[in-house]
Amino acid sequence: MKPTLQLKLGQHLTMTPQLQQAIRLLQLSTLELQSEIQQALEENPMLEHDEESVDTRTDTDEKRDAASDAASDDQKEVKADTEDPHMDLENNQEIPDELAVDSNWEDTYDITTATAPSSQASNDSGNDFLENQSVEGDTLSEHLIWQLQNSQFTETDQIIAIAIIDAINDDGYLTESIEDIFDSLKEELEIELDEAVAVLHRVQRFDPVGIAARDLRECLLLQLEPFDPLTPGLADVTTIIQHHLDLLGAHDYARLQKKIRRNEEQLHELILFIQALNPKPGASISKNNAQYVIPDIFVRKLNGNWKVSLNPEASPNIRINSIYENHLKSAGRGKNTSYLRNSLQEARWFLKSLQSRSDTLQRVGDAIVRRQRLFLDYGEEGMKPMVLRDIAEELEMHESTISRVTTNKYMHTPRGVFEFKFFFSSHVGTADGGECSATAIRSMVKKLIESENPKKPMSDNKISSLLVKEGINVARRTVAKYRESMLIPPSNERKRLV
Repeated sequence: MKPTLQLKLGQHLTMTPQLQQAIRLLQLSTLELQSEIQQALEENPMLEHDEESVDTRTDTDEKRDAASDAASDDQKEVKADTEDPHMDLENNQEIPDELAVDSNWEDTYDITTATAPSSQASNDSGNDFLENQSVEGDTLSEHLIWQLQNSQFTETDQIIAIAIIDAINDDGYLTESIEDIFDSLKEELEIELDEAVAVLHRVQRFDPVGIAARDLRECLLLQLEPFDPLTPGLADVTTIIQHHLDLLGAHDYARLQKKIRRNEEQLHELILFIQALNPKPGASISKNNAQYVIPDIFVRKLNGNWKVSLNPEASPNIRINSIYENHLKSAGRGKNTSYLRNSLQEARWFLKSLQSRSDTLQRVGDAIVRRQRLFLDYGEEGMKPMVLRDIAEELEMHESTISRVTTNKYMHTPRGVFEFKFFFSSHVGTADGGECSATAIRSMVKKLIESENPKKPMSDNKISSLLVKEGINVARRTVAKYRESMLIPPSNERKRLV
């Protein structure tokens, strides 16, 4: 056979490194993107922080603040014309340039009149500062071990106590029986079961109150022990928890009244007493830092129209190092400059991918806001049904691209901060042939439940019939699904005395 050449035409999609990088950056969250940018700055010498963009944003903020200050100064001047001149002189005391070493601040400057506004401002700012701090607390186990180390325990009792603490879950309950704990230690320590039980009772005195309980009944009873025996209603509450907790959990108030022989008003007071107890005492011990969300997009209403803008704090402020770039232009092509040329090409690809990410975020944000104006104006009941395909067809993109853009991306609106995925929901048909989003139906179900009579809560079937009367064709099982997704209990558990 003779070798021959054949010419064929065909098409195939190739994932270039540039395309792979653009797709990877597109699906990153803001925090992950900042880490990626920091890593690129450390590895690529051709990239540097763009300080000019930061300065430009700072200048814009300063101009805006100066304009607001000028407006406030005008208001102060108008207000000053109507105020008492003596009070004005009193509030504008001058502070000397230097103070004597042995002098007090109060001797020179009257803090009772002039510092009240500033001290109030400092208090407010201090509250905001503390409010936004994320303090890492001990885990529940560490909190209990710390108390154990500061208590009078023998060496043997400490080993038993540590075994008990290891068996306590995050809610504060003992996950193993004391018998199993005793069986795992009896051969090593040569102890009796009574000793393990005694140590358990001592651990149950630790903070938080109700810790190391074996069930809900014991947890609540442990929280009643610190109360004065003469506390009004304590005996009845103890009786309910010890013998009738199942009736209370089932909201069978009629039988409960007969059991404890109390009227409805008295029973209501006892239930409030029990509700003040903590069924999960361990959950009060912090173990995780607060997770903060950085919005990618801001949505504001200007002149009656909703405007979408990228968050300048979340946008990358990097550029190509002009010094190295000019050096490459003057150095020409050579082996000594190959590393910098490759770094320059990678830097350009990286910046192009970042710009593509920002443009795509802007376009998708605009499309979502255009379709969900009613939600921004009226709330969840105005949410329109929308799926990824709707945005993909409008922007002529693939659904997978829209899915990447809307994952772990957040939008700051006057109604709160929402993930992009929040605005997508399925639909339910209406009587007039239209469509209603699942988010709007959930909001309607929640409002119906909030307005119901707590003595006679509505069943899922009743809620379904009310929605059908409103023209929304929704089945009872659909109402139950939406109710459960909002963590709302069924009607028998929502029953209250008042």
